[in-house]
Amino acid sequence: MTTKLPSPTILITPRLFLRPLQWGDEVALEGVFGDAEVMRFGDGVQNAAWIKAWLANQLANDASLTGIRVWGVVEQETAKFIGYCGLFFMGNVNGREEVEIGYRLARPFWGQGYATEAATAVRDYAFDTLHLPRLIALIDPSNVASMRVAEKLGMVREAEVLLPGYTHPDWVYALSAA
Repeated sequence: MTTKLPSPTILITPRLFLRPLQWGDEVALEGVFGDAEVMRFGDGVQNAAWIKAWLANQLANDASLTGIRVWGVVEQETAKFIGYCGLFFMGNVNGREEVEIGYRLARPFWGQGYATEAATAVRDYAFDTLHLPRLIALIDPSNVASMRVAEKLGMVREAEVLLPGYTHPDWVYALSAA
């Protein structure tokens, strides 16, 4: 039986608000997806049409039933939208259905502990509210900063996976609720 979750779910940390994405966020998301350095370990710089389609896809997910969602990360002090953090359903990672925790912040907000703070709130939500048994993070082997965030969450490198369309394997970091 699926329980309908309260909507919108907002997560609060000492310095951040994590709120559901909304129309209008595509402008701020250009600071994330439009920055070559931010996207160095992703699919590269994305244009406004791609960003709008990505946002539309996130908004189309009915998180009210599953709780699997992506939040906009907002700095409390300035009310600036600084990136996103959330949960993504992954249909096949080494033959297994998984839920990935993902995070990406605009470059001016790197190195301040915001990614760890946001991801910790999402991890706790996933385990404490959704009662997920496990989370993974898929990380490019060269992305040392993302590995550090995953490790601060308690995740450990478990395996490699070559996802469709990739030219090299990502590392699978995992954490069980138990």
